[in-house]
Amino acid sequence: MIGLHLSTIGADAAALARAYGLGIEIADFSYAVNMDTDFPHWEALTHANLTGIDRRVWHGPFNELCPAAVEPLVVDVTRRRLEQAYRLAASFAVGRMVVHSGYVPHIYHQGWFVEQSGAFWRTFLQDKPADFALLLENTLEESPGILRGIVEGVGDPRMLLCLDIGHAGGVFSTTPVMDWVEACAPVLGHVHIHNNYHVEDVHNPPGDGLIDMEAAIERVCELQPEATFTAETEDMQAAVAWFADKGYLKENYGD
Repeated sequence: MIGLHLSTIGADAAALARAYGLGIEIADFSYAVNMDTDFPHWEALTHANLTGIDRRVWHGPFNELCPAAVEPLVVDVTRRRLEQAYRLAASFAVGRMVVHSGYVPHIYHQGWFVEQSGAFWRTFLQDKPADFALLLENTLEESPGILRGIVEGVGDPRMLLCLDIGHAGGVFSTTPVMDWVEACAPVLGHVHIHNNYHVEDVHNPPGDGLIDMEAAIERVCELQPEATFTAETEDMQAAVAWFADKGYLKENYGD
C-alpha cells in the first residue's frame, strides 16, 4: 500500500477516495479565478469533496505566477495569490500545499532563478505554522537540479519537492524518469502520477502511456518511503483500478 490521494480534476475523486479509504488533493483552486468568481459554488463543492476524508493536499494556483520573476509586480501578484490560497487551504484544515516554480526555459538564468526563488519561499514560510508543508512541483524544468537547488537553498523542513512523473517523463524533459527520482529523493515529499505518450501533457491514467509508472513508484518507495502520491487524471476509475491491480490499495478494494 502507498499513501495515495485522488485529485479533484477527476469528478468522482471524492466518492472513490471515501469508498477506498484514500486521501484527496483539492485542485479546483489551482485556477485562481475560482477564488474570486462564483466562490460560493467552489466553496460548497470543496466542503462536499472533503467530507469524510482526513488525508488532504491542496494544489495552489500557478497560471502566470512566478516567484522569481524579473518584474516586481509579478512577484507581488504571485505572493498575494499564494497567500490567498494558503489562507483558504487552512480554512479547510488542509496543511499541505503544492505549488509550481514558475520556471520557463530560456527565459531565466538558472542561478538567478534558484536564488530569487529561495528568497521568495523563505519569506513566504516565515509566518506559517510548524506543521505546514509546501510541495514544489516540476512542470517545464528539463532536469531536477533547479528545484532541488531551490529546496535545499531554502533549507526549511516545511519545504519539499513534489515530483510530477508525467511532466518529468518525456513531455517537458528528456532526463530519464529514474534520474529524476534518484535526484529528488532526498528532499521528496509528494508525487503526482499520470502518464502520456511523450507528445502532450495529457494526464492519462497511470497505465495509459509510455512511462513505466510501476517502476517509478517502486523506486520512490525504496528511496523515500515517507513520500505520498496523488493520481492526477480525469479518468479516476481507471487510475484506481490500476493502483488496485498493482497491489497499492487495501486488500478489500472492490468488495
